This record gives sequence, C-alpha cells and structure tokens, in this order.
Amino acid sequence: MVALRERPASGLELARRFERSIGFFWSATHQQIYKVLGRMDRDGWVVVTEVEQDGRPTKKVYAVSPLGEQALADWLAEPVEAAPMRSELAVKMRGASFGDRAAVLDVVRANLADHATRLDHYRQLEKRDYPRPEQLSGIDLDHHLVLRGGILMEETWVAWLTDYLEAHS
Repeated sequence: MVALRERPASGLELARRFERSIGFFWSATHQQIYKVLGRMDRDGWVVVTEVEQDGRPTKKVYAVSPLGEQALADWLAEPVEAAPMRSELAVKMRGASFGDRAAVLDVVRANLADHATRLDHYRQLEKRDYPRPEQLSGIDLDHHLVLRGGILMEETWVAWLTDYLEAHS
C-alpha cells in the first residue's frame, strides 16, 4: 500500500518497482503482488481503474481508496517488534571450526562481494538522487533516510565480513 500511495500502478508496474527500489528492503514475487492486490480490492482498500491499451489486454491500475488510506495509517502507527538478526551466514561463520574452513571462507568472500556491490549501488543512488540531502523534506526525506539505512547496513556487513576474513588470513 505504501508503494500505491506513492503512485498508483498496475500489478506489473508494482513488480518492476519492487525489482528496482522497494525490493532492496522488502521483496515480493509477481504472484504475491497480484494476490495482495486482489485481497486489497476485495477489502475495499484500493480502487481499480481499467485502462485500454493498443494491441494489448486492458490494464488494471490500482490506487489506494480512502478506506485503504485509513488502513495504511493505522498499520503505520502500530508498534514493530525488534527484528532479531537471523543469518545463516553468521551460523556458518560460527561453526567454521567444525567443517571445511576454506569452504566457509569462500562463502564469506562471496557474500562480502555481494554486500560491497550493493553498497556501491546504494551510494550511487544516493549521489544521483539525493545530492543535497540537507534540503530534503517529506517523502523525499523519508526515501533518502531509508536508503541511508541500507547504506549503513551494507557498511556494517562489509566491515564485519572483512574483519572475519582478515582474522583468518
């Protein structure tokens, strides 16, 4: 619903937005997106507009209804449980002494490369989209601060995995 409040969209457009930006923090398959859109439609949380397309099937565009706006506002105000760190990689690192340490180090190196790539991507997005963060407000500030959270998380992963690898070199 947050994505639809930002901008009404078809299911396919939502899926693409999940792949490009939202998906960095919350993932959903095309199937999940369409299932949730159907449920939100049944619950009256969205308004569906059918848009004719040349040579293609009619597209359904979803926008949040007033009832959906209230449901979203209620959900946003609900407390959130602290998310414990659950990491299969951390368990492998902890248990490396019980198996093939070289194989575990390879897994750590691969994860380090993934996190470094993601960190670089986030930093590029920040530089491109938010060159003057001190001037941001409203939704732009919210988007930037979530991106900053992603940057900080990736910096932590990179530092931690680097420390682990250096300790075992």
